[in-house]
Amino acid sequence: MARIIRMKRLEETVWRSGGSGDNWHMTWANDDKVYAGLCDGRGWDHVPGYTGKDYNTRVYAINGAPPNHSFEHLPGFPDLLTEPLPNRNRYYGFGILALDGAIYHFLSTPNRPFEEVEPRFVGIKLIYSPDNGRTWRNQDGGPVRWEPWEERSRQNMLFFNEPDEAFQLITVLQMGRNYEHNRDGFVYLYAPNGNTEGTMNQTVLCRVPKQRILDRSAYEFFGGRKADGSATWSANINERVPVHTFPSGWVNTKIHPYAWHPSVVYYWPLGVYLMANWGMGCAPDGMWFGKPSYLGFWTSPTPWGPWEQVHEETAWTPACDEKARAYQPQISPKWIAPDGTSFWLVWTDFQSGGMYYCFNTQKVEVTIR
Repeated sequence: MARIIRMKRLEETVWRSGGSGDNWHMTWANDDKVYAGLCDGRGWDHVPGYTGKDYNTRVYAINGAPPNHSFEHLPGFPDLLTEPLPNRNRYYGFGILALDGAIYHFLSTPNRPFEEVEPRFVGIKLIYSPDNGRTWRNQDGGPVRWEPWEERSRQNMLFFNEPDEAFQLITVLQMGRNYEHNRDGFVYLYAPNGNTEGTMNQTVLCRVPKQRILDRSAYEFFGGRKADGSATWSANINERVPVHTFPSGWVNTKIHPYAWHPSVVYYWPLGVYLMANWGMGCAPDGMWFGKPSYLGFWTSPTPWGPWEQVHEETAWTPACDEKARAYQPQISPKWIAPDGTSFWLVWTDFQSGGMYYCFNTQKVEVTIR
C-alpha cells in the first residue's frame, strides 16, 4: 500500500483572501460546495450580502478550488454579532459536517467572556441546517436561539462542563463529498482532552451513528485499541482514552487556552486518514502568539490510530514570513489531488497588523512511496 513519506508546503502558492475572519473548519456537501465556519470577522466586502458587521460566528459557502475559489454569503444563517460587554454571547463555529443535504455545526462556548479572569472553552452547542444552509435549527429542532450565559446547561448544549473540560473544541472527520467514503455508518469527532498542558495536547475521540447526530445519548467514546487494532467504545465519557498525545510546551496559559485542535480527513487517494494539528507558539510568560506555531501532519489506517507523524515544523512560517503567527491548519476535504500528490491547506494568521487575519490557502506537495 502506498504511504506518505514526506510533505512540503509550496511557498509560491500562498494566496490571501483579504476580508477578515478565522478558523475555517470545512466540509464538502452533496451540492459540490464547501461550507466553512468563520469566527470573529466580517467576511469579504466584495461578496454579495456583505453587511460590514462583526460576526461572532457565521457559515459561508465556497465555490470552485484555489486559487480561483469564491465565497458565498448564506442569508439564512442566524446572525450572531459581536456584542459589547456584558451582553456578549460567545459561540464559535468549529466542527462542521455536510450529510445528505443537512449541515451540522458544532459551536464552542466558553465559561465566561474572554475579558474576564481565566476564560476557557467548556461546552458545545449543536445547530443544523436541513437544507444545505438555507435555514437553521437548534439541536431540538426549534429555531436557533443564542442562549445567554446563564441559560446554558446540559439540557440545551451537546457537551457542557464535561470531565476535565474535554470535548470543548470539536473537529469532525471529513470523508469526501457528502461523507461518501464512510462505510461503517458512524460520524467521528475529535477534540482536545482538556484546557491544560498535559490534557490539551491529548486528542480524544467519540462517534455517533449518522442518523443520530442530534441525540447526545447515542454518542460513544473511544476507550482504547485492542490487540487486533480494533477500537473499544463506551457510552461513559469517563472511560475515554486519548487516541494520540502531541508534544508538550505548546499550550498558552494567558488569554484562553487554545492549541492542538486538529483537522482530520480521509485521504481517499491512498486510503488513509490524514491529520493536521498545531501547537501555540507561546511567549516566555505564557501569552499566546508569542512566536511562530508548531505544525505537524500524521497518518493512520483508522480514525482511532495509531497515528504516525510524517511532517513537523517547530516554527510554522507561511511564505517564509518570520512574523507569521499561523494557526488552525485545515485540510479541505474537496481540494485533494486525485493521485494524492498534493492538497490545499487553509489557515489564519494572527500577526500584528491583521493583514493576514483571513482565509489563507497554500498547496502542500506530498511524496508517496
